[in-house]
Amino acid sequence: MLRQRSPMKPIRRKAAAKSERSALGQIARRPNGVTHGERLRQEIADLILDGTLPPGTALDEKSLAERHGVSRTPVREALRELAAAGLVEHRPHRGAVVAAITQRQLEEMFEVMADLEALCAGYAAATITPPERVQLLDLQQAAEGLVRAGDLNSYTEANDRFHDFIYATSHNGFLSETVKNVRLRLSPFRRAQFRTLGRLAVSHEEHDRVVQAILRGDKDAAAREMRTHIGSVHHSFTVFSERRD
Repeated sequence: MLRQRSPMKPIRRKAAAKSERSALGQIARRPNGVTHGERLRQEIADLILDGTLPPGTALDEKSLAERHGVSRTPVREALRELAAAGLVEHRPHRGAVVAAITQRQLEEMFEVMADLEALCAGYAAATITPPERVQLLDLQQAAEGLVRAGDLNSYTEANDRFHDFIYATSHNGFLSETVKNVRLRLSPFRRAQFRTLGRLAVSHEEHDRVVQAILRGDKDAAAREMRTHIGSVHHSFTVFSERRD
């Protein structure tokens, strides 16, 4: 039976507390390891998702480039990726502006993401190799240390590595490519989940259930646990979004 979706409505966002210039000025430089475009994309996405940059806010390439001491090329790269994620849209005579995302759009994206990741986990349970089993356990153990340290940024990166590894372990190149494209669209929302209190530990526990099912070779359980995990990610973002307002 198909789950009934909630009526389409824009995600609630708090009123901007500062001007566009002030809000964009909050974007801080990241440590080495990410490109200018990636840094800008992540920081602008954070400001959009926490409501600092509400729908309709103009994102001027020249102003962003001057403010951060970069050329317009990485700015254009960041805005293009944010547009692919649905956070930015290009309007005639206005350029790039913050887009309005509806709850229904997010529900649909997370539903597809859950099915694709569940498929990857199920395939991984059936095809994982002995060396990959060792690597998977190593990834999970390393992430546990980050949870104990409360290292949000490093755990976010470890989370990406974990999911990338599950995709690769499915041994299906087309599936891996497809799920990565969908994840790019959802990446800002998935990162925001970790701002919810206690989410690091819960995420790691959910990962562990996926890992154990894969190591048992239980295809159905692996798919089920991964689908539950992605549903939990969606719920955590929803909680973050509501509390933010």
